[in-house]
Amino acid sequence: MEKWREDKMKCSFCGNKIEPGKGKMFVLKSGTVKYFCSSKCEKNWKLGRNPKKVKWTQTFRKEKQ
Repeated sequence: MEKWREDKMKCSFCGNKIEPGKGKMFVLKSGTVKYFCSSKCEKNWKLGRNPKKVKWTQTFRKEKQ
């Protein structure tokens, strides 16, 4: 079970892998679960920023290739 969780933990904002025991899980009222690797990612998500437009995210780097 731990192996499955380890593979699936990925930051919902920047796309970085999250090691077990690190990061933060945020559950919306709809039941959707968001994982964040840092408070930087969580704050940017709460501000409504698009990860495709933030230069330091992996999703931005994938878009530009």
